[in-house]
Amino acid sequence: MPNVMRQDKLTHDGATSGAPLTIALAGNPNSGKTTIFNALTGGRQHVGNYPGVTVEKKEGACRYGDARLRVVDLPGTYSLTAYSAEEIVARDFLINDKPDVVIDILDAGNLERNLYLAVQIMELGAPLVLALNMADVARQRGLEFNLDLLGKLLAVRIIPTVGHKGKGKTELLDAAVEMAFRQERPAPRRIDYGPEIEAEIAKLEEHMHRAGVGSDGIPVRWLAIKLLEGDARVRMHFGTNALLDAADKATQRLESLLGDSPEALIAEVRYGFVSGACQEAVRSTVEGRHSLSDRIDAVVTNRMLGLPIFLGLMYAVFHLTFTVGDPLMGWIEGGFDRLGDAVGGLWQGGSENLLQSLLVDGVIGGVGGVLVFLPNILLLFLAIAVLEDSGYMARAAFLMDNLMHRIGLHGKSFVPMLIGFGCSVPAIMATRTLENRRDRMVTMLVVPLMSCGARLPIYALIIPAFYPRVWHAPMLWTIYIIGIVLAVVCAKLLKATILRGETPPFVMELPPYRMPTLKSVGLHMWNRGGAYLKKAGTIILGISILLWAMQQWPGLPEEKAEAFAQQRAAIEAKADSGRDEQIAAVDHAEAQAALEASLMGRMGHGLELVLRPAGFDWKISTAMIGAFAAKEVFVAQMGIVHSLGEEEDEDSEPLRARLQANYTPLQGFCIMLFCLISAPCMATIAITKRESNSWKWAMFQLGGLTALAWVVTVFVYQAGLLVT
Repeated sequence: MPNVMRQDKLTHDGATSGAPLTIALAGNPNSGKTTIFNALTGGRQHVGNYPGVTVEKKEGACRYGDARLRVVDLPGTYSLTAYSAEEIVARDFLINDKPDVVIDILDAGNLERNLYLAVQIMELGAPLVLALNMADVARQRGLEFNLDLLGKLLAVRIIPTVGHKGKGKTELLDAAVEMAFRQERPAPRRIDYGPEIEAEIAKLEEHMHRAGVGSDGIPVRWLAIKLLEGDARVRMHFGTNALLDAADKATQRLESLLGDSPEALIAEVRYGFVSGACQEAVRSTVEGRHSLSDRIDAVVTNRMLGLPIFLGLMYAVFHLTFTVGDPLMGWIEGGFDRLGDAVGGLWQGGSENLLQSLLVDGVIGGVGGVLVFLPNILLLFLAIAVLEDSGYMARAAFLMDNLMHRIGLHGKSFVPMLIGFGCSVPAIMATRTLENRRDRMVTMLVVPLMSCGARLPIYALIIPAFYPRVWHAPMLWTIYIIGIVLAVVCAKLLKATILRGETPPFVMELPPYRMPTLKSVGLHMWNRGGAYLKKAGTIILGISILLWAMQQWPGLPEEKAEAFAQQRAAIEAKADSGRDEQIAAVDHAEAQAALEASLMGRMGHGLELVLRPAGFDWKISTAMIGAFAAKEVFVAQMGIVHSLGEEEDEDSEPLRARLQANYTPLQGFCIMLFCLISAPCMATIAITKRESNSWKWAMFQLGGLTALAWVVTVFVYQAGLLVT
């Protein structure tokens, strides 16, 4: 246990020195904890992930008088029992890092439920201050609080706050700093669990004392209670064989004696303690009054109206993200095009060399490929932040939970999957709204099966090339439906195999509606957008340069390059009106030969052996490699390998004509199918690595979807050959 005097932080006259005080913010989800965190730290905060987990780690800094404060926003949790990754992270921080003070944020409108976590923190013996947040909303709903009495009953200081208005901030910091500098750390709260349970706790404490368990300042009584609750993490870290046997026998005795599990019995006593305190200190002045949130919920969660309202709001989010964002994306894209032209123009005579190509195609093209998504990401998270902070996102999960539960997912998984039809990158980032790690990982892994906007140019090239106009819409619809069906099947398979396990019950909490603040929404938007730039950008840039190098080396053999140069010289020597077209044809032929001789072209020839059962030759295989940078690059790559140049797009009639001449409608369908299912673009792989905090899951997504694409496409192609 740390020295409570903290002489490295406080001198005799109150001036600070050395390390800052650490304040941990704890609380239930939707208690306003993040709003308090933003109010305390402002822009002086940074966001990352806790090591080894995908749980977001937020830290910030602020000053209070002479005191320097480090504020850590712990994940929202309902208890300190280790079920979810969030609960484990929050509890481990309180135990291992031993913050100087813990501020537990309470939703004043749901005080009894929120105090359950506070009681467990008191039992742990952590220095605690309670922030009664949204007290103004609770008073409007007819609740009155005697905070002096409640504070005495709980033996803790309680500060009323209104987080989004900054009210109570000064008083809260004053109480926190005062608690941190107390000469004695508070004793762990002792709750009487009744004679039967107390007897078993005493026996386990005696076992632990004999075994030397309970060092590092962790109360032995707290560990004994956790063993009775069946806490897996405590059993793993602090349990000897004899101690675990004693805990199991104690559990059996209590179940036999009291007719219920010790975990449920202990929870009942805690809630009884909380309820008794609230009955003494909280009074309802208006019984049965319907709040504004209740009246709004009567409409937005209505069985008939709820889904249309939700779909309308999602349409508005899409419109904002992908319509309003398009001009911004165009400006960024145009800016990088002009920058590339300017850098390319630095070389005299316009003759391209490797350094020029590296800077223009590799570096500038790679950075542009990252930044072009930024408007979409910022606008998307602006909209999500507004919906979350207003309280509506919880209602969306409520509406979709039954449907998503049938495929083994959380109701909140619906939103990232819907966003995936626009772009997989922001969709994977949107999985942060999911509290449970398994749901988050499953959603993250199947999101690329939603047909994103980058695949549309491929469909726009293939469908008109092979199918009559009357079939255009049905073919496009079919591709989208195949992606949805495969996502459902893969989600159920993942939940039944590698991501199986008992999912913690989902508490369908509907927080009251609030008006989002500009500061809070802006911080949410920028933190997530900045993380994309800092983390994904470097990885994507590296892969862009790698793909560029694969297209450049080893290059054409000298004799072939000389032969093309001689062809150009012979054409230029003629006074022919079609000389420019002939030289362009030679340039295109040389580009195809160079690509075929490059590492990427050779890989395409190698992949042909694997992809031929799916109906693909080396040209399609090479274009698939290029499409890893971005799916829409497939169109330009097909133009290159068919000697039509880089500027070909989905509307290019010559390219469609070449495809019609060389491939069948069945092969065209298989191209779309493979592009739908196979390896996501490098931006998606990069963001999966960032959000999962592991290359293992990113590579599993890459390899798993590519293998699935091969199996499905080969089956379709071979079956198609049999019936045609």
